[in-house]
Amino acid sequence: MTVSSAPGKLYLFGEHAVVYGEPAVGCAIDRRARVTVERRDDDRLQVEARDLTLDGFTVEYSGGANDQLDVNVPTPLVEAAMGYVDGAVEQAREAAGAPDAGLDLIVESEIPLGAGLSSSAAVIVATIDAAARELGVDLPAEEIADRAYRVEHGVQDGQASRTDTFCSTVGGAVRVEGDDCERIDDIPDLPLVVGYDGGAGDTGELVAGVRALREEYDFAADTVGAIGDVVRRGERALAEDDVEEIGRLMDFNHGLLSAIGVSSRSLDAMVWAAREADALGAKLTGAGGGGCIVALDETPGAQTALRYTPGCEDAFRAGLDRDGVRAEG
Repeated sequence: MTVSSAPGKLYLFGEHAVVYGEPAVGCAIDRRARVTVERRDDDRLQVEARDLTLDGFTVEYSGGANDQLDVNVPTPLVEAAMGYVDGAVEQAREAAGAPDAGLDLIVESEIPLGAGLSSSAAVIVATIDAAARELGVDLPAEEIADRAYRVEHGVQDGQASRTDTFCSTVGGAVRVEGDDCERIDDIPDLPLVVGYDGGAGDTGELVAGVRALREEYDFAADTVGAIGDVVRRGERALAEDDVEEIGRLMDFNHGLLSAIGVSSRSLDAMVWAAREADALGAKLTGAGGGGCIVALDETPGAQTALRYTPGCEDAFRAGLDRDGVRAEG
């Protein structure tokens, strides 16, 4: 039996624009997905998923294209989640040269599903690492990140960036621009507060909506470019440990994301609640449409305000997780 875990992630700056070659900065947070893998004597794959902000479910299938998932949870999120797990297992089997290896998996996660905190990336990365090690192969971080990206890219119909899977693999803070990924080593310990509305946006639909706006309106394309400009200013602020400037730029980033149609009433309400409680800045994180916001606040003010905000189901402080994927005891 082999166990691995990987962290979730939030965007400080750059979601959506990163799909069009602009830079983005993400931070791994101290909420993790944990995957336990044990080899079977046959060629079947059994997956038990827990704590994915849905009722627990178990599914047994062989990974074939004709298999139907007998799951009593009718949601596209579950179908996507199983696609991520299936793809991750196939990557591990390929890396180990064991295409017919049967495996039992238990997937547990502290990260809300589909909420903009990269639950899928954490599950993919942890699954690849644990399954490969169970099959006798220790993969380097670069290969895990690349294989994990291939899985997300496939499930998300080519609309994924490398940010999520790279950040979950290496931990800490990362900068991604196109295929260039690097870890930011000197990031300060930012006072991150997350608000969660209990929902989830449809990533594919939101990305397609931004694409349609860019194609129809020049100023929408300019808005996406402006998000890239905010990211570059944000990188300088991070290098200078200028937390107040980071907060101001987060506010700008949220406004630009709202302009291209990826915010929502609940996300805006949480952003404004945090700002009115004197947070240094606040923005949505991830695809948008619902899910999470992130605020900068050293005081209890933003977290308290979020807890009393209609539509906010949870508010918590998130620490920077400087560890990426790791073996668990």
